[in-house]
Amino acid sequence: MAHYRLALLGFGNVGQALARLLLQKRAELAERYDLTYSVTAIATGRHGSALDPDGLDLEAALRLLESGENLENLSRELVPSDNFDLIRRCQAQVLFENTPVDHTSGQPAVEHIRQALLAGMEVVTANKGPVVHAYQELSELAREKGLHFLFESTVMDGAPIFSLFRECLPAAQLKGFRGVLNSTSNLILTRMENGGSFEEAVRHAQAIGIAETDPAGDVDGWDAAIKVAALVTVLMGIPLKPGQVEREGIRALTAEQVRAARAEGKRWKLVCSARRKGETVRARVRPEIVASSSTLYNVEGTSSLVEFETDVLGCLSIGETNPGAETTAYGLLADLINALRK
Repeated sequence: MAHYRLALLGFGNVGQALARLLLQKRAELAERYDLTYSVTAIATGRHGSALDPDGLDLEAALRLLESGENLENLSRELVPSDNFDLIRRCQAQVLFENTPVDHTSGQPAVEHIRQALLAGMEVVTANKGPVVHAYQELSELAREKGLHFLFESTVMDGAPIFSLFRECLPAAQLKGFRGVLNSTSNLILTRMENGGSFEEAVRHAQAIGIAETDPAGDVDGWDAAIKVAALVTVLMGIPLKPGQVEREGIRALTAEQVRAARAEGKRWKLVCSARRKGETVRARVRPEIVASSSTLYNVEGTSSLVEFETDVLGCLSIGETNPGAETTAYGLLADLINALRK
């Protein structure tokens, strides 16, 4: 039975959900995949870091975070001075990079991943920044080292999108896609349909933890744009930055417009799309009215759906219903298993 040492860089909602999932699946990983693990390092943004090459107590780490205490209490070695010091000293074989995304450069996550690969670690991430800003470089480095750089959870949480094309659709060329990919904006529009104002809907999204204090990344379309850029970059093989995506958010939509469309049997959606044009692609994010015949019409609340058009299968749709941190964590776990069993 193989034993692997894991390091968790980023321990927010997703990182903690991953820790709980690892604990829940510990016996199954051993029985089905001959895989055991220990976590040698954890780094947080506000609650310190912990390092122990012999293995940290994950349950204790979760309790400390729940009580607002510092993780340094778990560290049996000198606490890492920063994330790069943690990568150098953690003695891990797998790094989970789940630090906050930077839409404009992908840093410092890109450098975290580069250093981990150079140190011989498999890398799994839910961070979209490295995918859109350094996909080719990091993928080539991983191949050179005989390692993996996997990122299933970057778009639609744990839904198998990247792995579907990588494993199940060989020689299929993606001609275009269309979907609802930002959960927050879709929830806001759904609540506006049901009588709420834009401001009330934003406050609700913030209260349940899916919108930031500054919701601009969602309502102005930046989160959707970076997801479009990731899909185009990886699945179409055309490098695309978020700034190259035509972008219009939902901020200008009024409750009257949203409810009027619904009264006519139609709905406003923040639609993400891309279409191949020879060696280039046109990609955009914008509010659109969709008819009841559209596959996007019944995407409610925080759910998502994307419809792919390929040259061999026609249209193929993948949807998920009301995902959360747990589904994102599952995507990370699936990437771990896929990396290690290969």
